[in-house]
Amino acid sequence: MSNTQTIPTISQHNPCISCGACCGYFRVSFYWAEADDAGGLVPASLTEQVNPYMRCMQGTNTKKPRCVNLRGEIGQNVMCSMYENRPSPCREFSQSWEFGEPNEACDRARAAYGLAPLAPPNAEEIASKIATGCHFPG
Repeated sequence: MSNTQTIPTISQHNPCISCGACCGYFRVSFYWAEADDAGGLVPASLTEQVNPYMRCMQGTNTKKPRCVNLRGEIGQNVMCSMYENRPSPCREFSQSWEFGEPNEACDRARAAYGLAPLAPPNAEEIASKIATGCHFPG
């Protein structure tokens, strides 16, 4: 399946498609065997060797990293040009509050680009109740 078919299926409420800060802040390192020349999915031509056991995505092993697969402007509208074949660090990286908890790494990457940390999904409801003087049960 191509990326053009994958991206539209992502929820329009997914803050990642208007962020991309993690792709432009961290080195994306992973075990060498995730690359396609070793039987994995990640195109080896888009990686560089870090050591005998690790590779990283091209563009992320610098002082100012930006993955070569990140398309668009960070904080505006972004996509990964190899989303279906991305390495494990990208698959496992969760946005803040995705699983009910903040992700300090997500918040740190966003802050580096002047983006506010993501709020919990019910933050507006909580703020509204506080502003109107409603009390929470308990």
